[in-house]
Amino acid sequence: MTATEERSVPKPVFTDAEAGAKVFPDSDARRFNYYNSAKRKQSHYEDVTVEVQPDPRHYLSQGWLYAFADGKGGYPLEWTALKAWGSDRPEPERGPGSGGKGYDWPAHGWHEFRDPNEEWELTLYRYNANVVRQLNQNVDAARQAKAFEQWNPNWVDFVAKHVGAWMHVDHGLGLYLFANANRRAPTNMHNNAISVNSMHRIRAAQDLALYNFTLTEEIEGFDGTAHLETWNSDPAWQGVRETAEQLTGIWDWCEAIFAANVVFEPLVGELFRSNLVQQAAPANGDFVTPTLVGAGEFDYSERDLRYTKAMFDLLVNDRQYAEHNKGILQGWLEDWVPRCIAAARTLQPLWSQPDAKPTRFEDGLDRAKSRFVGILSDLGLKAPKELGQ
Repeated sequence: MTATEERSVPKPVFTDAEAGAKVFPDSDARRFNYYNSAKRKQSHYEDVTVEVQPDPRHYLSQGWLYAFADGKGGYPLEWTALKAWGSDRPEPERGPGSGGKGYDWPAHGWHEFRDPNEEWELTLYRYNANVVRQLNQNVDAARQAKAFEQWNPNWVDFVAKHVGAWMHVDHGLGLYLFANANRRAPTNMHNNAISVNSMHRIRAAQDLALYNFTLTEEIEGFDGTAHLETWNSDPAWQGVRETAEQLTGIWDWCEAIFAANVVFEPLVGELFRSNLVQQAAPANGDFVTPTLVGAGEFDYSERDLRYTKAMFDLLVNDRQYAEHNKGILQGWLEDWVPRCIAAARTLQPLWSQPDAKPTRFEDGLDRAKSRFVGILSDLGLKAPKELGQ
């Protein structure tokens, strides 16, 4: 019998990689987590949002990588008069290997905000694509069914002038208020929520503009340029126009979000969309316009107001600056409520223009005020006496 000769082949060698063998806190954890999640388990939203924009008080050991002409770097916390705990704490001294020396997570209270809508890039594109797809289907179905021929003649003129005019509000606030406030906010969680708000308004303006083009093609005599003259010169719109332009000029980013989403939207935006257009349209033969206006209404009431309340709820209950913040917010209410009430009242002539009238203006305004008071109550704020105007 012939013996089999053992062949020479490479032998596996098991080594002990030093880094992998180290023992440290959480070295046996199955998931890496460098922040405190809002719930028991971190969400996908938190994984892609928290600390994407680090802070020199935490992780950003070399300090801000850039600065403005006045020497301020990054995202100065004094860009708003409101404060979250730790805002006045100095930045740690830098040195080799100093990291976020002296500060545990979170570095200050601004980092505690989480958007309850959990918005980030994927959710933004998915949501807006679904809205636009649904609106296009509604308009196409109406075109094929010749639904626009059922509109009352006065309602055709009303949509051309007044529904079209609202696109200027959406465009102005989206581009010049929310997009600007997004850059000034101090954490990526704020940036994401506010920029999504910006995109909601710009998409709503675009929805109305495209709708305007469609109606110009479908309805004989529809004046697709009438909204320009209405926005620029119609006395009923000059209060809204003045207030919207004043909103875009606010320097303090928190005041801009507060004035737009807590004061202007319930007192003027919802008054126009819910208490006028959506109530008057069906009685005038129009079942299409409420779907476009309703999409903007849903953006605000179910998503933008939701993150706004979560953001300001942290500030009015801040463990260090709650009273300071409430005082500032009450001052902003005294400033913006009279302007918004005046803007709402200038819209009153619109209630008498359709053939089929909606509920009375005063009833609609009372509902808007009641809604506004409810939002303030949720935030622990008092309705200013100017609300009675």
